[in-house]
Amino acid sequence: MSGETMIEVGYALADKKVKSFVQPSLIAHARSKGVNLVWVDICKPLEEQGPFDVIIHKLAGEEWSKQLAEYKVRHPGVIIVDPPEAIEKLHNRISMLQAVAQVQISEAPATCGIPNQLIVENAEAMSNKEAIDALTFPVIAKPLVADGSATSHAMFLIFNVRGLVKLKPPMVLQEFVNHGGVIFKVYVAGEYFKCVQRKSLPDIHEDQMESTEEPLSFSQISNMAAAASGESGTLVDENLANAKFPPASFIADMANGLREALGLRLFNFDVIRDTKVGNRYLVIDINYFPGYAKMPEYESVLTDFFLALAREKAGATASESLAAIANQLSTPIK
Repeated sequence: MSGETMIEVGYALADKKVKSFVQPSLIAHARSKGVNLVWVDICKPLEEQGPFDVIIHKLAGEEWSKQLAEYKVRHPGVIIVDPPEAIEKLHNRISMLQAVAQVQISEAPATCGIPNQLIVENAEAMSNKEAIDALTFPVIAKPLVADGSATSHAMFLIFNVRGLVKLKPPMVLQEFVNHGGVIFKVYVAGEYFKCVQRKSLPDIHEDQMESTEEPLSFSQISNMAAAASGESGTLVDENLANAKFPPASFIADMANGLREALGLRLFNFDVIRDTKVGNRYLVIDINYFPGYAKMPEYESVLTDFFLALAREKAGATASESLAAIANQLSTPIK
């Protein structure tokens, strides 16, 4: 790319995220296409760094949000991916899945929704018999906060009402829906999306419902599933091999609809298929800036994403220039 202008993409990420995302293969491929990935030192003011065409980030906090806002004022052409206030919606499991209701599916008979949920904010809510009775067990207990920390990933499977007394609010109780032990992860990067399949929790049968009172952590369930399927994991392999991907048009509607409803460009969402109703799909989780390096050909996908942002910026700049010229021409000469 010698002699050509490089696109400067600043990345402000935690050390762990830098190691997993900004791999040498991404740096090299991006640079070959004219994209320069630049580390943002969060210990220094943004204004002392750059200039940037694009800033991608996965940081939280009032101070960081303020820095981004001030940098945007001083450099209105910069594209920030994504707005902190939009990202914040995914840090709370109450607001996380609300956007699903706004998505329109263009082709029947596939339908999409979320599992039935109950928000348990305190111990008193656990005594609301009417609300608890409205749930269909088993349920998954999830912390309200979904900020990527170890605590936010502490999830348990509850088989009956007696298991609830072992838990400490606040939390979300989400009905567990049998889905054949397969989950579909859809990665979104701008207008690009990719659906991949991964193994998930095994189906729960009626004979397990009353025999287990203790909450089971997800790690315990995974270990039990592995033991049941043998060391070779044959059952898991068969489930994955036989899993039918959701219709392409359905995934496109979901990816585009959620991108618009959330106001985000970098995220993924987890979808399961209800084994009782084959065309019923449920979104159970949405994550901001997921592990893209696990996605096939992620270097090309992310580089193309950065190039699309550069074209967007160039188009906006050209439009602003034309508007300024038009305004000058329309101003009467005194």
